[in-house]
Amino acid sequence: MEWTEVLTQINADDIDAAADIANMVAPGGIYIEDYRTLEKETMEIANIDLIDEELLNKDRTKGYIHIYVSPQENPSEAVAFLSERLTACGIEHKIDTGKCRNEDWENNWKEFFKPVNIGKKLLIRPLWIDKLENPDNRKVLSIEPGLAFGTGGHDTTRLCMEMCEKYIKPGDSVLDTGCGSGILGIASLLLGAKSVVGVDIDELAVKTAIENGRVNGFNEPEFKVLHGNLTDKVSGKFDIVLANIVADVIILFSDFVGDFMKENSVFITSGIIAPREAEVRQALSKNHFEITDEKRSGDWLCFVCRRA
Repeated sequence: MEWTEVLTQINADDIDAAADIANMVAPGGIYIEDYRTLEKETMEIANIDLIDEELLNKDRTKGYIHIYVSPQENPSEAVAFLSERLTACGIEHKIDTGKCRNEDWENNWKEFFKPVNIGKKLLIRPLWIDKLENPDNRKVLSIEPGLAFGTGGHDTTRLCMEMCEKYIKPGDSVLDTGCGSGILGIASLLLGAKSVVGVDIDELAVKTAIENGRVNGFNEPEFKVLHGNLTDKVSGKFDIVLANIVADVIILFSDFVGDFMKENSVFITSGIIAPREAEVRQALSKNHFEITDEKRSGDWLCFVCRRA
């Protein structure tokens, strides 16, 4: 069975930050090409003359991260996830895969993206699937991911949606930061929220989220999507704040997310990989948040927080 290699090129100075994000897609491990200290490291074990000339000529300003996706998993979701998270962190990048190049991502979704049940109430339906079995009469969320991350298939998104089902009450207002395809915001509306504001730093994600909202019958002002970074264009306070992003951004966001929360609001945050768990917990505690509920799937965690 054929695995897919996802190759990400970044500036060498961004390797460490990019590797943290890449590990979210492949928590079992990644392969990094980093040539910045090639001569120094080699001199510690051998004479520099023993290094192949081709290796010596490698560009020291670039780094490469290799991820391998199994045949049972969706390589396009990994690509979209990487691109969105790297963009959100301001990391310039170029991504290619063994099966599809950048321009083929959108069509490649259709090979892997199938209907999926989430929690007890939701059924995620790809737009191109006409015949849908729904014996439990779940609320159907129809979606075209495009190049934006978010199909419900990734653990981080699924965990967040399950918590939404548990905590969203009829009439709630919701803020979804890093909204991607809009899946969490649309799910919130289907689960009874009165209004949703989504925000994403990627213009393509904003366009995709707006279209996905329209397909599901949600438009402004009920479902509003902004192009921006976290809350820089957001005003008001919300009953529920969602952040399905990376640990570094969650840590940063915890400093000021309280400014957008009502007195009894809930902050649901996912995208936390196990090695970063302690750091996120510490940042939330420092900012007077109490983790009142949490879910884990493999190496991924989702926290439900309230102001202490």
